[in-house]
Parts: sequence; C-alpha cells; structure tokens
Amino acid sequence: MGSNGDGAAVEGPPPARVARMTPPSGSRPLRASVIARYAAGSLGTGGFATLPGLVLVIYLTDTLGVAALWAGLLVTAAKVWDVIIDPVIGGRSDISLAHTGSRRRFMLLGALFLPLFFVLTFAAPTAIGPVAGGIWVLIAFLLAATAFSLFQVPYIALPAELVEDYDARTRLLSTRVVVLTVAILLFGAGGPALRKAFGGETPAGYLGMALVAGVLLGVGMLIAVTSAPRGLPSAPPPRASLASFYADGVAALRRSKPFRALLGTFMLQALATGMMLAGAAYIAKWVLNDPDDGTTFLFVALIAPALVCAPIWAVISRRTGKEWAFGFASVLYGLAALSLVLLVWVPGPWLYASVGLAGAAYAGMQTLPMAMLPDVISHDARAHGSGRAGVFGGVWTAGETTGMALGAVALSIVLAIAGYQEGVAGSVLEQSPDAILGIVLSFSIVPAIMIGLSLWTLSRYPLRRSDLEEALAPLPEALP
Repeated sequence: MGSNGDGAAVEGPPPARVARMTPPSGSRPLRASVIARYAAGSLGTGGFATLPGLVLVIYLTDTLGVAALWAGLLVTAAKVWDVIIDPVIGGRSDISLAHTGSRRRFMLLGALFLPLFFVLTFAAPTAIGPVAGGIWVLIAFLLAATAFSLFQVPYIALPAELVEDYDARTRLLSTRVVVLTVAILLFGAGGPALRKAFGGETPAGYLGMALVAGVLLGVGMLIAVTSAPRGLPSAPPPRASLASFYADGVAALRRSKPFRALLGTFMLQALATGMMLAGAAYIAKWVLNDPDDGTTFLFVALIAPALVCAPIWAVISRRTGKEWAFGFASVLYGLAALSLVLLVWVPGPWLYASVGLAGAAYAGMQTLPMAMLPDVISHDARAHGSGRAGVFGGVWTAGETTGMALGAVALSIVLAIAGYQEGVAGSVLEQSPDAILGIVLSFSIVPAIMIGLSLWTLSRYPLRRSDLEEALAPLPEALP
C-alpha cells in the first residue's frame, strides 16, 4: 500500500518491483563534478529565459514597429506551442531513457539547435515591414522554443535520478540556482550592453547581441548533457501514442496533490517574474530615462543579492523545511514588488534597493521549488512506480512556460490599455502620463497580486521532510 497526493491509501506495485525500477544512480553519492556539470545547464536555460523576456517585446515594438498588443500575442503564440509539445517531449524522454538508459539524446538535440534559432529570432530585416517582421520573429522564436524544450524537459527530470537524499537535492539545486543567477546577470545586464556595443536599439545591435549570446547558450547546455547518468536499458512503457503523453500528464496532476500545489505556485510566480522581467526595459527607458545602462543596473541590483542568497536559502530550508523557506522568500519578493509602486510619485535610484530585496528573495523562489520537484516525483514513484520523471518534467516546463508567457501578455495588455505608443528604430516618441502609470503598475502592483495568490496555492502543499524520509527508507523484501 502507498499513499496518493491527497493522503488516501492506494495500491502500488510490489516493493521488490519498485526497488528494481529505481534508477541505480540515485543511490550513489552526489559528486562535485556532477553538480558542476548539471549546474552549467542553467547558463543556457537561464539565458534563454532571461534575454527574450527582457528584450523581445521591446524589440518588436520599438525596432520592428509591431503594436504592443500584437507583440505580446506573437511571443505568447510561441509559448503556447511550448505548452503543447512539452508533455510529448517529457513522455518521449521517458521512453528514450527506457530504451537507451539515458536522457542525453534529447538534451543534445536541444543544445545544438537552440543557438541557431535564437540568432534567427533577432535577425528580422526591418525593410520587410512590421507584419512580415513579426511573422519572422514568431517562426524563429517558435523553433527556438522547441529546441529549448528538447533540452529543458529532460534536464528538469534529472535531479530525481541523480540523487535521492532530501538535503542533497537542495544542495544540487542551490548550486544550479547560483549558475542560474549568474546567467540572469550575464544575459540580463550583458545583453543590453552588447546591444549598445553593436549599435543600440537597431537591427545590427540586436543581431550582434544574439550572436554572442547564442554561443554562450550552447556551451552551457552541451556541458550539462554530460551530467545525464547512463544506465541499463529497460522495457519501455507500453503506451507511446501522442494522446497517451497528454493523458499521462493529466494523470500525474490528478493523482498528486503535492504536484498540483507546487506547479500552481510556480506558475503564478512565473507570471509575476515574467511580467517584471519584460517590464524592466520599459522602466529603464521611460521612468529612469536610461534604456541601456538603466536596464543593466536593474539586473545587477537583482542578481548580485541572489548570488549571495542562493546558498543561504539552502541553509534556511535545512532548518525550517523547504516549503516554509519557500513561503518566506515569496513574501519578501511580494513586498519588494509592492514597494515599487512609489515610482509613480518618486522615480529615482532608490528603486535599486527594492529590486535588490526582490533579488535576494528570487534566489529562494528558484532554489526551493526546484528542490521540491524531485521530492514530489519520488513521492509519486513510491505509490505508482518510477520511470515517469519526464512526464512530470514536461508538465512542469509547460506550466512554467505558460506563466512566463502570461506575464508578457499581461504586460502588453496593460500597456495597450494605458495607451503605450509603439515606434520603429530611430523614431522619437513621447509617452503619456497614463502610459507611464501603466508601465509602473505592471512592474509593481500586478506582480505583487500574483505573488499573493501563489501563497494560497503553496499553503496546499502537503509534503514535509518526514514524509520524504519515510518514502526513501529501505523497502522490505517482497514476500514469495
């Protein structure tokens, strides 16, 4: 007997079978080299999550001349495709693991193709006009998002197979978040600096930025491919149809209350952070009147505290439990976002203090849920058998993508309602007071509301350290 996510007793596979299905790598000590190689993948995942979110909408509106609402919809269309394919990639990754004993094949394909499509996203010729330029960006970004999912989904599934220990998972993921925050700083602050070096808000500026960034994305992801453990092939799952991949994802959500609560929390927070990420360039340009250096300084203020605080959140979680530390980090982030509404009346460099507090909290909001996800997968495996980490990873990535996409949509809607005026490269624009107000609200109150809602979903998360330690205890031998 086991227990499902709602605490009800359910029938599970015989203990001996579960023991055989557990990946052998999970019981091995977690080596420093594995931690380093796994964490390197966040150079790619963090870079791709950060740079398009920071500059893609403003590239569409202020360089290609695409209307703000359409710019948000174009970015969202590619993200919707992501949501559709992520569960399929997760299921196929599980099948690949069963056939080959490793998830490396999918990760390698993503690492090779993402840099190419990323560069093409920022290579749209302005001469073809806003409509054709928008379509160019849509197709290229859709292909880039597909390549990213090929890497990201199995990458998310790896921690459950690399290590079983409750605190070791936090150590693995906290190291990954340190690299993630470095990537956010590198791409968030360095991206606008590269754009400025190659020509500013011009097509050449964006293309030069994309070429350098694409190389860095590929290098980090290729290093992470080597961290995927190799094992012995096993019998593949009996179902492999397209419909079965979605059915498996829905089944995982239905049976696992911890997964529903954790995913709902992460999605709401992805919406909040995605909205602030996309809005940072507008804050720098229209509130601070410094589109290049202002964006760079905003990201330095966000990431410098995160670099220091990621290991601290790991220490806090060992004392309080991951779920309580996660809640504390979320409250801090929400308060920091709420304070930024003062920019309406008092714009100025004081905002870097609030952004710094958000950065310290953001480190916990990344480290802790990612360390909780392998716990959720192990909890489910105890009752229903292992080998489904890819399914969980696919649904998780789809949820995160949805949240980030909705953040860009929410920003574009607020800007459209506020009367934001789009333009093309080289044009001189003035924004109305209502448009400036919309930019500030989308950077403060709206994200704070999303964080508040995420605290309610987090309160529904039922797993505690004792539940996981009991689940990982050695199983008795199966009776003859």
